[in-house]
Amino acid sequence: MTARLVGRRPHVEPEALIGSLVPPPHFRHASFDSYRPDPDFESQREAVDAARAFAAGVSRKGLARLRRSSAGRGIYLDGGFGVGKTHLLASIARDVGDRAAFGTFVEYTHLVGALGFQRTRQALQDFTVVCIDEFELDDPGDTVMMARLMRELADAGVALAATSNTLPGSLGQGRFAADDFQREIQAVSSVFEVITIDGPDYRGRGNAPFPAPARTDDVVAAGNADGGACEDWAALMEDLTHVHPSRYGAYVEGVSVLGLRGVAPLTDQAQALRLVSLVDRLYDRDVRIVASGHSLGDVFSKEMLRGGYRKKYARALSRLHAMVTGEPS
Repeated sequence: MTARLVGRRPHVEPEALIGSLVPPPHFRHASFDSYRPDPDFESQREAVDAARAFAAGVSRKGLARLRRSSAGRGIYLDGGFGVGKTHLLASIARDVGDRAAFGTFVEYTHLVGALGFQRTRQALQDFTVVCIDEFELDDPGDTVMMARLMRELADAGVALAATSNTLPGSLGQGRFAADDFQREIQAVSSVFEVITIDGPDYRGRGNAPFPAPARTDDVVAAGNADGGACEDWAALMEDLTHVHPSRYGAYVEGVSVLGLRGVAPLTDQAQALRLVSLVDRLYDRDVRIVASGHSLGDVFSKEMLRGGYRKKYARALSRLHAMVTGEPS
């Protein structure tokens, strides 16, 4: 029987959220040695060296020195999609070991919602480094809360590592009245040393065309495969409104192949951002996608691709392309 996503309402115990703060399957074996810097972009080799040195500084043998002299220190890997920022962040977590927490920005914000601010801070203070993937400030509430959390963790001597495609001082621009929250944004910025990673999407997916949509029969066959699930696009997009994005990982648990019938362009930005979160969780789990209808390369409108969330949509398209073509990544 074909598995379904629509209707799933995963419940994750708050305590289990702490235990789940590890690199996802796609990056589970990432290491500094397996990162391949593009020789045309010296900043990539420099970023590997900086991340490796940072991880050594927060390892157990360096912890006492770190807590005495480096409270408030952090590393912020800035760059476009497809330059290996998450690979390097996962490598930091892997080098530090079980004293590293690894999660996406939305997972940390949900952690605060589930445990409360004080319990979240206390739980994260038990780690030597907190790694935050896809750091971004989408609304004023997140800005105030994350600025406080970053400051208090840094003051407690916890090292911080983050990835983003937006420089710290530009967080929130084009998304809300960021000028009204410059104090909070500057508080976040002050924690980090920024390491910029130049280069194009390493698979060249930014300019690669999507393959032609699959036949409906192929989509159904994908859903019937081991680990397969099959959904109508419209029903899936509507169902995502009932599941918090922080639970999308649990929502797609056990799925290795996803068939999508009747893909169509999106017109609502909130819906498009939910899709971005879903794509990230599918990519984390190396899910293959077989889709009919419109090309997945056309799901975001031209207006969306020019707006304040354009970098998120570009990353989602890159990852969708990898999952549709089955490219190793």
